[in-house]
Amino acid sequence: MNAIKVTLGIFGGIAVGALVGILFAPAKGSSTRRRIIHKGEEYSDELKEKFEDLIDTIVDQYDETAKSAVKMITNK
Repeated sequence: MNAIKVTLGIFGGIAVGALVGILFAPAKGSSTRRRIIHKGEEYSDELKEKFEDLIDTIVDQYDETAKSAVKMITNK
């Protein structure tokens, strides 16, 4: 669980840092808004991938546990 919190903290820090960097950059407002939207989409996609990986890991662990339980029951 701590690894998840650390990962989310890192992604949150990266997102905030990128947003602050973009907001203080000398660019037109419309250009800045497009860049913020683009970065937000990138981070959203990365977060979705990490979440899917986490779900896959949980499902794999659950499957292994279920298989072990079935083997124990059938061996009795």
